[in-house]
Amino acid sequence: MYFVLSKILGFFAIASNLIVVLGLCGALMARNRLARTGRALMATSLVLFALAGLSPIGNALIIPLEERFPAWDRSRGAPDGIIVLGGAITPDVSVARNDAVLNEAAERMLAAIELAARYPAARIVFSGGDASFGYDGGNESEVALSLFERMGIKPGRVVAEDQSRNTVENARFTMRLAAPKRGERWLLITSAYHMPRAMGVFRKVGFPVEAYPVDWRTRGRKDMLRPFPTVGDGLRRTDTALREWVGLFVYWLTGNSSELFPAPGTR
Repeated sequence: MYFVLSKILGFFAIASNLIVVLGLCGALMARNRLARTGRALMATSLVLFALAGLSPIGNALIIPLEERFPAWDRSRGAPDGIIVLGGAITPDVSVARNDAVLNEAAERMLAAIELAARYPAARIVFSGGDASFGYDGGNESEVALSLFERMGIKPGRVVAEDQSRNTVENARFTMRLAAPKRGERWLLITSAYHMPRAMGVFRKVGFPVEAYPVDWRTRGRKDMLRPFPTVGDGLRRTDTALREWVGLFVYWLTGNSSELFPAPGTR
């Protein structure tokens, strides 16, 4: 029930969805005695559409998320384990095309493959199941295991946690599967903008992991005022960032995160 509710409410955490709904409501109202209000809503929707799609607002929202956790310091030595969060694979297309189809978060998989070669003694856990809602989207873990094997990682070295559908379940199920021992060091690979929320959830379940952020979408603070060349690019960035901020707040509010905005060096 929690998963279904999160998917329904998650629809409204997407900026572009809200803007479209606002415009449609205005269009419906414009056909009756609330026509003036309806026209105002449609105008507001158009302005918000332009702001979210062309202005730097998407970058301004995502940069604080990306900058929260720095790149991992390799000088600390080899880790005991590596956790890769799902989200880089498009499972339904992968199954249809009989190939591993990666999306714009592909660096999660690339980083895992690189680290697997660099630290051959480290355990590897891929965490990701079928997060689709209302249709059969396929299971990410099945595709991930196949891809890892094709990239030269021996079968059996990567353990799949294939039941999780969101970040909370990633942490809970991976904790049970990995059963980390006291003093072990585990890396957590996910997109830089998603790292604060992921770290908060893993800390909440008592799994002390080290952040290994990848998949940066900006060059850093120098992009704070950088506009977008197309509406599609800007909307995608704004949607990603706003959804993450809403997720941080909801996870903290529901007690699924250790902090509202997790940072390095805290628990």
